[in-house]
Amino acid sequence: MINNNYIKQISSDKNYPRDLIGYGSNQPHANWPKNARIAIQFVLNYEEGAENHILHGDKYSEKFLSDLIITDSYPNRHMSMDSLYEYGSRVGFWRIHNEFQKRKLPLTIFAVSMALTRNYEIVKAIKQANYDVVNHGFRWINYQTIDIEIEREHIHKSVELYSDIFGKLPTGWYTGRDSPNTRSLLIEQGCFTYDSDYYGDDLPFWTYVNCKDGSLKKHLIIPYTLDCNDMRFTLPQGFNTAKHFFIYLRDTFNVLYDEGKIKPKMMSIGMHCRIIGRPGKFNALKKFLNYIHNYKDIWICTRQQISDHWIDKHSNTTIKNN
Repeated sequence: MINNNYIKQISSDKNYPRDLIGYGSNQPHANWPKNARIAIQFVLNYEEGAENHILHGDKYSEKFLSDLIITDSYPNRHMSMDSLYEYGSRVGFWRIHNEFQKRKLPLTIFAVSMALTRNYEIVKAIKQANYDVVNHGFRWINYQTIDIEIEREHIHKSVELYSDIFGKLPTGWYTGRDSPNTRSLLIEQGCFTYDSDYYGDDLPFWTYVNCKDGSLKKHLIIPYTLDCNDMRFTLPQGFNTAKHFFIYLRDTFNVLYDEGKIKPKMMSIGMHCRIIGRPGKFNALKKFLNYIHNYKDIWICTRQQISDHWIDKHSNTTIKNN
């Protein structure tokens, strides 16, 4: 039998850094514009040209998130992987971009700065479309084991490049393969009002972040998704066809829309140029856009609009510790 003192010790440990409770039974009413039951954002990750590559100074080639579901990293160019990533920038982006322009829908771009600098035609299209652009870091690599000073330098470089390209500072951030240091390093930059390196809630929430000087800073988290995400086409037990992806998106929408009658929710759809940009997979996106087209009480928006709304309407919502 477990000692009751041990249970009390665990439950009262104020130094435990994780929040397993969240909003719990007291979920806030999101109060989305026009009484929407659900706020939907479509997020396109633009990473091509910033992945692991010996031409980028890395020791090995990329092996993550492509149609080569099982592959090795090589201390040389991986020519097949190169071409799979290049499909995203050469073809996939334009297929997705044209669809959203045709439907006059907002789109958020998670943009890796190094990738943007290699394709100014895409930068021009993003600017002309006035897409919401979230800083997706300097490189598309895994920062889990990277030295903190290198990560700090990369975050700073990404902010500089973003500013040079768009003439303003970024306000949103998403690493995708972050480290335990990432969020505090973002706070050092002073320009970020929110980040999306979190998958554990259906709504935005506030947290406190430990700063370098020992102080705590209030910071907004807008959760992202790895389930309503085309990356599951690249997993051994993920989506096999566009039909699977569409059904999952539809079912997710239906549950959140039904719950949203009482407590409105948020739904994020994650996409990649080299994945959903392929014709057979792209059909899932078109079918889902057609499916939600006739719903009137939904809000198709950007991450920045979510951030602005939460800051305006929920600045005093219960803050979570981090």
